Amino acid sequence: MTEAAGAMNEILLFVAGGLLAGILGGMLGLGGGIILMPLLRFGAGLSPAYAAGTCVIAVFFTTLGGSYRHFRLGNIRIRPLMPVILSGGIAATVTSMLFVRFAANGHWIDLGIGLVFLLIAVRMLIESIPGDRKKVPRGNEGAAIGGPLVARIGIGTAAGALPGLLGIGTGGILVPAFTFLLRAPVKAAMAASLLCFCVNALISSLFKMSQGFIDPAQAVPACVGTFVGANIGALINGKIPSRALKLVFGLLFCYVSVKFMASAFGVRG
Repeated sequence: MTEAAGAMNEILLFVAGGLLAGILGGMLGLGGGIILMPLLRFGAGLSPAYAAGTCVIAVFFTTLGGSYRHFRLGNIRIRPLMPVILSGGIAATVTSMLFVRFAANGHWIDLGIGLVFLLIAVRMLIESIPGDRKKVPRGNEGAAIGGPLVARIGIGTAAGALPGLLGIGTGGILVPAFTFLLRAPVKAAMAASLLCFCVNALISSLFKMSQGFIDPAQAVPACVGTFVGANIGALINGKIPSRALKLVFGLLFCYVSVKFMASAFGVRG
């Protein structure tokens, strides 16, 4: 195989991985990063640091499009979100500066990502169980995200730390936090989550680019694939039984969680 053919195959791999991540992420309402990370880490074989850098910049462009669309439609109230955005931005800045230390010890990145995947897997498996549960608040997209100031600052801080340290998105955390802790309608929570993570991902991407953990040859095709896939996934969302989808991916994320933790402890296979 020639060098040019090898480079083209690598580009196609990143485009296909981003496309798949975007479609599945859009269907699950999580954003493509949570799917893209294991593909980059274990499918493309990137190191933990480069997988984190490639992942976070790809998801930034995906959330940018979604945030802008929701803002133009009037679905986002920025003023009530400012405590979340500012605390998230500060946390993303601080943890991004610490990322170099984590990059030198990639097993810590793998371990952190494995724990996040485990939390998301548990949440999905619980939501896949039929039966009466605490009712999710209803309402339109334009509802404001309210709640105690301390709670909004705490949620924003947690949301900013994850992309800064691990390079993964926080839709799987922000949406349930807005919904169940702040009692926001689901659609409003999803719109607000996009904007908050977009800011955090931008800060994290700029830091990781300056630190040398983003390779444009890998990041650009992944960004293109994720952006296109997320829009396709959003169209498909709702056409497949939600509980069945969450059961399947809850089990899949359990496996991915174990794989990341095994990698953190040097276990092969």
